[in-house]
Amino acid sequence: MTKFTFWAAVLIAILLLANVAVSADEAKEAYQKGEGYMEKKDFDAAIAAFTEAIRLDPKNADAYFGRGVAYGCKGEYEKAVAEETEAIRLNPKLDLAYYNRGWAYGQTGKHDKAIADYTEAIRLNPKFALTYCNRGLSYENRGDHDKAIADFSEAIRLDPNGVKAYESRGGAYDRKGDYDKAIADSTEAIRLNPKSSDAYRIRGAAYGCKGEYGKAIADFAEAIRLNPAFAAILILGAATCLLLYWKVRRRRLLAYSNKGDKANADVDLAQAKKLGHKDQ
Repeated sequence: MTKFTFWAAVLIAILLLANVAVSADEAKEAYQKGEGYMEKKDFDAAIAAFTEAIRLDPKNADAYFGRGVAYGCKGEYEKAVAEETEAIRLNPKLDLAYYNRGWAYGQTGKHDKAIADYTEAIRLNPKFALTYCNRGLSYENRGDHDKAIADFSEAIRLDPNGVKAYESRGGAYDRKGDYDKAIADSTEAIRLNPKSSDAYRIRGAAYGCKGEYGKAIADFAEAIRLNPAFAAILILGAATCLLLYWKVRRRRLLAYSNKGDKANADVDLAQAKKLGHKDQ
């Protein structure tokens, strides 16, 4: 090799490395733009930015991960799965890619696959509370209440202020028939987030199952106030509780009257009138 050829090769290598460095910087900038669009919930713009990052750096696992999240937020779950699968191929230790792919699987009812991905995400990062919470939801959808409760409990241990974990564990306890624990968890969720319509809905159902119809009605009413979309499914439940509540009150009113306990009879009668019942 002549001296000229050697230095020409060196110069070409330097230019190539400089070009790679520029592309990497531009890819990083595009990725950061994508993150900014995600914060603004402009998912189409985020997808475009992540796509540009991938064009500039085809091995950028984070960009595939980000694009997968954006697709998931748009409800395009199959695309989300494909993006996260590529992110995992490029970086098998990217726990959030497993997490997001598991979430996308869960949204399409593929709970076995979701559980497998959440389990791998937990192996890679055992301190992320949301992974336990979401795996618990997939267990719950499979009807495995005990495993679900165990995962929700671990999520709460890792993040004692996690409203979703309390809501979810309360729902699991309710479906398992452990109504006191369902009420306790829902109450804690409401304390942490007084606008949690799900917590009021779950607690109302638990109160109804315990025969505490007045409390059930109040919780259903608050759940509907916070989230009017619940009206279609909760009004019937509230009406049923109202009917049962009145029957219980009426029996107790008659019992008080028969015993000559006018004070307690008047209390029950006043409460019945508040609920719209007339003297009979």
